[in-house]
Formats: sequence, C-alpha cells, structure tokens
Amino acid sequence: MDKQSHIQIHETAFFTSSFRAFNEALSADKYAKLWLNPKTDAWIQEYLTEVSSEETYTHCLRNRFFLETIKDLAASKQIEVLINFGSGFSMYPFLLDESLIHIEIDKPEIVNYKASKIEEWQNEKKLPKRDLHYVGVDFSEDYKTKLLEQIQQIKGGKPCFILIEGVLFFLDKAETDGLFSFFNLIQTDGDYVGSASFQDDLKSSTAFKKLLRFLNKKVSKTSESDYLTLQDSYYKSLPDYNLIDHQDYFSLSKTYNNTIHLKPDLILNEHFYVLKKQLQS
Repeated sequence: MDKQSHIQIHETAFFTSSFRAFNEALSADKYAKLWLNPKTDAWIQEYLTEVSSEETYTHCLRNRFFLETIKDLAASKQIEVLINFGSGFSMYPFLLDESLIHIEIDKPEIVNYKASKIEEWQNEKKLPKRDLHYVGVDFSEDYKTKLLEQIQQIKGGKPCFILIEGVLFFLDKAETDGLFSFFNLIQTDGDYVGSASFQDDLKSSTAFKKLLRFLNKKVSKTSESDYLTLQDSYYKSLPDYNLIDHQDYFSLSKTYNNTIHLKPDLILNEHFYVLKKQLQS
C-alpha cells in the first residue's frame, strides 16, 4: 500500500467524497457534501477534463450499490457490523440504520482527521450519532495480528460485512491475496465481503491511458504494471467464499436509470462484487 504513501489526503479521501456529492440523487449520499472544499474541486475539474467526465457517475453508482446492499442485509438481520477497509471519508454509517456497529480502518492520519470532523459535525447536529470505531493502521508494518485483535474486541461474534473499495487498484497481487486471507480469519460462516476492482481490459482502454498520464503528471511516475486488475475468476476461486452478486457501471446504470454519456472506451468501468462466506459441511 506504500504507492499511496506520498499522496496527500485531499487527493484521495476528499476526491471520492466530492464525486459522490455531485449527484446526491444517484449516490444516495446526502452527507458527502460536508467534505467539499475549493482545492479538491479544482483538482477534480482538471481530472474530469483530462481523464473521463463519466467519473462522477461511476463513483455515485459504486456508493449506491454498496449502500443498498448493506442496507438490505442489515434490514434482514444478516449483518450487525460493517467493517470498512480503506474507509476514507465515506459516510455509510450515517446513511444506514443506527443499530449497525461501524469499524472504520485507514491510515492513522486519515481516521484521526475524519474522527475529529465527524465529532465536530455531530456536535453541530449536522450528523446523527452512530456506533463508530476508528482504527488507524500503518499498512507498511506487520499489522494483521494487532488489527485482528482490535476488530474481534469490537465485533465479538456478531455477523459482519467487510467492504473494500477504492483500494485494490493500488495494491499488488500478493497484498490482495493477503487481505482476503485476513478477511477469512475475521469472518465466520454467513458473513459477507463487498469488493470493487477493475478487470484486465481496463488497461487497453483510452480512459486508462489518460488516467496514467494524469497520475504521472499530478502524483508520481508510475506505469501500467503498478495498478492491479482482477478477473471474475479471482473472486470465484477464493477459499470458503461464494460469489453471489457481480455488477459494473453499465449494469448499475440500467438499474438506476443513469444516462451513459461516453463510449465504453472512454469510461473507467469498475466492477463490484459481493461474496458470502459459506463453509463446506
């Protein structure tokens, strides 16, 4: 995860929140606008011009899909805890039922800043109270033993949903394998994982080439091999998990009546997966 270590907070966590705020009706996120700021807005306008103007809609639909999925599972009492890996400034806790327990995991500087802003907005009555637990993790260290203990202390034996979005693209295959093995340690039979990732064909698209140029100009010098893509077969092969739902930007656009403005080659088409842990008897 060290490829992002030099990227400033406003270039990552603020980024996604700003996209979600651009179309509240589509994202169903009425709180994302709290994170808006002029510096990020200027950065995003440049991004939309140079990479893909469709990005506001892709981020909104990602939020909408996972929000609706988690909401339905919580309503049917299948989950009681949401564990968000790489939580950034996402606002799921305030869009979901207050009965859910939330474990927000990210770099210490991100969760500390988020916790202070959330407390401020709650004191100002801009946000409702929620059962929130922030866990700062230095992913460059051997963090898993300590993090597992922290999660289990909060979660106990309650059923959970693990969410990982906007993260895997920046990892390598070994780090990703390690994360899903870690998820398996955290979870028990009947628990869920929600994951967002890109497929291999992304890298042959015009949109990806534009993204790479933009990142090389604005962030750091990287190459195509620095970004991870995963095929459906990866999720289908995970031990102890069954793939129960798979969507992408195009399928969700049909579901939520979103108008697609660009040709597929000019869109960073992200895929969304829901896995259920189901041990063989």
